[in-house]
Amino acid sequence: MTDRPAGKIDFKRTLDAYRARRGRFRMVDVPDMRYLMVDGHGDPNTSQAFTEAIEALYPAAYRLKFASKRDLGRDYVVPPLEGLWWAEDMASFTTERHKARWHWTLMLMVPDWIDQSMVATAIREAGAKGRPARIDDVRLGALSEGRCVQTLHVGSFDDEADVLAELHHQYIPANRLRMAGKHHEIYLSDFRRVAPDRQRTILRQPVTPAAPHDASGS
Repeated sequence: MTDRPAGKIDFKRTLDAYRARRGRFRMVDVPDMRYLMVDGHGDPNTSQAFTEAIEALYPAAYRLKFASKRDLGRDYVVPPLEGLWWAEDMASFTTERHKARWHWTLMLMVPDWIDQSMVATAIREAGAKGRPARIDDVRLGALSEGRCVQTLHVGSFDDEADVLAELHHQYIPANRLRMAGKHHEIYLSDFRRVAPDRQRTILRQPVTPAAPHDASGS
C-alpha cells in the first residue's frame, strides 16, 4: 500500500476530535469511531470494577498496537483512555455529584485499519498470561456521536461540575441545541500518575438541534 503514513501515528495530534481549548466551548463533528470497551457502574474512586476495567483494556490495546506494527507495518501511540458517563438524573454530574449512581463505559480507540479478527486475537492473548479479572468483558464497539460540543478542563474531576453546568444550562440552550448522547470524557493525562490540579480532560457532549418550541434546549 502506498498511502500508509510514515512513522508512528499519534491520534491526539492527527484527529480534530482530540483537540480542545481551556475556557472555550467548541463545536466539532466527530466521525464514527470504534473502541475497546468495558462497561460498569458506581463511584470510580471506590469501584473495584472500574480499576479492573482499566487493567483489562490496556493489555488488549497494547497487543493490538504491537500486532498492527508487526503484521501491517502501521505503528501508533495507544490513544488516551476515554469514558462515557450517564445517570438517570444528570444532576448527579452537575450539582449533587452522587457518584455511586453513575454508569460508565471505559474505552480505548481502535484505528480503522484494524479488523475484528485482530481485536479478538489481541483480547485472547491479553488473557493468556497474568489474566486480567475483566478481560472477558472487553468488547469491540462502535460510537457515532456526530455533532458535539467540547472543551478542555484542567484540574480535578470534582471541579468539572461548574463547567458542565455552564455547558448544559447556558451554552447548549443559548445555541438552540439539546443534549443527544452520553457525557464523554477523554483523559489526556494519566489520572493514576498526574496530580489532580494538573489533569487535562476533554469534556464532550453530543448535541442535536432543539425543537423550535423548545426554548430550554433540554
